[in-house]
Amino acid sequence: MASSFDLSKPIAIGGDHAGFDYKVALVQYLKDKGLAVSDLGVHENKSVDYPDYAHPVADAVEKGEAAFGILICGSANGVAITANKHQGIRAGLSFEPAVAKLIRQHNDANVICIPARFVSVDVAREMVDLFIETPFEGGRHQTRVNKISCS
Repeated sequence: MASSFDLSKPIAIGGDHAGFDYKVALVQYLKDKGLAVSDLGVHENKSVDYPDYAHPVADAVEKGEAAFGILICGSANGVAITANKHQGIRAGLSFEPAVAKLIRQHNDANVICIPARFVSVDVAREMVDLFIETPFEGGRHQTRVNKISCS
């Protein structure tokens, strides 16, 4: 699988209880593809607070410990908002494959946020594949990405 991410590093994945089953399925899917995965929880299907899992994924990506991140919750909004509090993170919410591709091409997203209540597991897998395979286009998009940070 060709990627612009450094896949010698693990993929950081996490989410809350609403994303638990999807996270389990995606962890296995990625491992079956021969990719290393850092599963940062939740590790059982019980009610939790999504920031407790979104922050560790964002930290791993921001520190360069992970190739990129995957976050999953019911709407994906909570995990996206949380991850985007980190200066080095560009977390994009993706609800269909075309969006997964665009957040990589145009926004250089380094975390994909998946809404488990609104997509199937098969669509989630397809979005992750596109996210991994799609390079950032740079050019005019780089100028825009450079303007995102507040610091």
